[in-house]
Amino acid sequence: MSKFYKLLLSVSLALFAVGSTHAESKEVTIGYLPVLNPWVIPMVDKTFEKETGYKINWKQFDSGASVILGMSSGAVQIGYAGSSPSAAAISRGVDASVVWIMTTSQESLAVRNGSGILAPQDLIGKKIAVPFVSTAHFSTMFALQQFSIKPTQVTLLNMQPQQIAAAWERGDIDAAFVWDPALTKILESGKVLITSEVVSSWGKPTFDGLLANQGFLKNHPDFMPKFLNAISQSYADYEKNKDKWTVNSEPVKKVAHFLGMNAKDVPTAMAGMTFPSIEQQISCQWLGCGEKGGVARALKFTSEFLKEQKNVDKVLPEYTKYVDSQDATLAAAKGK
Repeated sequence: MSKFYKLLLSVSLALFAVGSTHAESKEVTIGYLPVLNPWVIPMVDKTFEKETGYKINWKQFDSGASVILGMSSGAVQIGYAGSSPSAAAISRGVDASVVWIMTTSQESLAVRNGSGILAPQDLIGKKIAVPFVSTAHFSTMFALQQFSIKPTQVTLLNMQPQQIAAAWERGDIDAAFVWDPALTKILESGKVLITSEVVSSWGKPTFDGLLANQGFLKNHPDFMPKFLNAISQSYADYEKNKDKWTVNSEPVKKVAHFLGMNAKDVPTAMAGMTFPSIEQQISCQWLGCGEKGGVARALKFTSEFLKEQKNVDKVLPEYTKYVDSQDATLAAAKGK
């Protein structure tokens, strides 16, 4: 097992249980990533606090792997992470459940202008940056496998999104598998070679999800349905008014300011993203249908792949215990 995975996932599971000690307090810490998503609006407007009645401490992280570390320490009770770090954590026994699909993964493998990379085989001998233990990392490794390129034939560099953007500008790297807003930045002098959507179409779909400490869910049964309903409303509002999310609109200005992006990049980038409706969330496509559901299957095959890569020691018999559709179902009823 890689040292990075050991550092990430060998944190004491007893410490993780700290997340369940907030039973008497209506307070929660949520780890988030600075990514494009309609939920930024209720974050900025403090709608989540108004709807749940909880004090919410928002803590920003650079990657899902960092979020999992925060959850493992007990400092974070709810976190945003991709399917790869989620699968790795759960396979190591972290007591957390996927409660919502934030978006289908929207990363891309970008290649720098002048790198000489025109086709997948041109990646051989090149430097590729990616945040390790991320869904982009999983997609990178799976894509290389499909291209019949051995990991030893490229130089993989572990970098966070901001580091990738800086290294790209200096010309230190040839390619990067990353997400927005870093992706939009590096594409100013590059192009997309392959997207996570294409990788998913090869039979390994990925997602960005919201995980919650199971102890927190048990001790705060009223919180998550209200919280998820607020996310659902933000998704529905975006889908209904997508054409109104223009450069000078208030929603776009809020998102751009919050993420430190240029407002002109927000509408186009978000238009290409998928934010599952609450009906889709609780269907077999994602949280529903037990072991046959999309999330349970994704967690299992991702864990199998990670085991092949020697990044986890074992694959669990099934992952339904770590997929919670109940709160989203209650949120759906609340939203009607």
